[in-house]
Amino acid sequence: MDVSILRLKGLSVVDPAPLDKVLVIIPTYNELENIELITSRLRRAVPQAHILIADDNSPDGTGDVADRLAEADDHIHVMHRQGKQGLGAAYIAGFRWGLDRGYDVLVEHDADGSHQPEQLPLLLDALKHADMVKGSRYVTGGSVVNWPKSRELLSRGGSLWTRLMLGIPVKDITGGFNAFRAATLRAIVDKISSVGYNFQVDLTWQALQQGFTVAEVPIEFVERERGESKMSRTIVVEALVRTTAWGVRHRVAQLTGLATGLGGKVQQLARGVTSRRAR
Repeated sequence: MDVSILRLKGLSVVDPAPLDKVLVIIPTYNELENIELITSRLRRAVPQAHILIADDNSPDGTGDVADRLAEADDHIHVMHRQGKQGLGAAYIAGFRWGLDRGYDVLVEHDADGSHQPEQLPLLLDALKHADMVKGSRYVTGGSVVNWPKSRELLSRGGSLWTRLMLGIPVKDITGGFNAFRAATLRAIVDKISSVGYNFQVDLTWQALQQGFTVAEVPIEFVERERGESKMSRTIVVEALVRTTAWGVRHRVAQLTGLATGLGGKVQQLARGVTSRRAR
C-alpha cells in the first residue's frame, strides 16, 4: 500500500501516546436510511471503536434511531444538536466531546457509506507513524466509484487549486475521511474557522502549519446510494474563494519574510564594507 507522509517544516513530532481508545464521529442530517447500516459496518470493522452520532435535529427522525442504537450498544453515543449548523460545526463539537472524555484517536466519517468502514483499519495503522491520516482518493491506489465525471473534475480541480495556492503537497486535501491523534486536535481545534466544505482544508492546513506529520493512504470512495448529497457547486466555489484568500495571505507573508531576510543581509554586507574602509 502506498502511504505518502508529509510535513511542511521541522522534524516529525509524532506523539508516542497510546492509540487504544478510538472515537468515530458521524455527523448526520436526514440520514435515516443510512445510519443503522453504517454503524453496524463500523462495529464489525473496528469492534473496539466507539461511535458518536452528532445529529443536527434531523426532521426525518435520524436522531430517534440513533438513540435506539445507543440504548442497545454501549459503544454508540449520541449528541443532539439544535439544528443544521454545518458539517464543520458538528465535527468541532464531536472533537471537543471526544477530547473531554479522553479518547486517543478521533476519526471523521460520513454517514452515507462513501467512506467505507472496512478501510478504517488502514488509517489507524498509518496513524502509528503520523499525527493525522487522510484517506485519499487521489494517491496511487485510490479511486472514486459512481461519480459523474463533472463532479470528479470539480473535486480534483479544487484539490489542485488548493495545493497550488497554499503550497502544500497533500493530494486529496478536501477529503473528509480523516484520523487524528488527540494531541494533534488539541493543538489545532481552536484555530479552525471554517464550518463548510473548506473545513477539511482548514484542518489539514492547520496541522501542517503546526509542524505535524500528515499521511495519505489510498481509499475507494463510493458515491452514496441512499439519501441526498449536501454538496453543491456553490459550496465548492465559496470554498475555493476562501482558499484563494488564504493562499494570497500566505504568499504575501512568505515574500515579506524573504524581503526582510534579504534586507538584513544587505545591511550586514554594508556594515562590513564600511568597517573595512574605516580600517
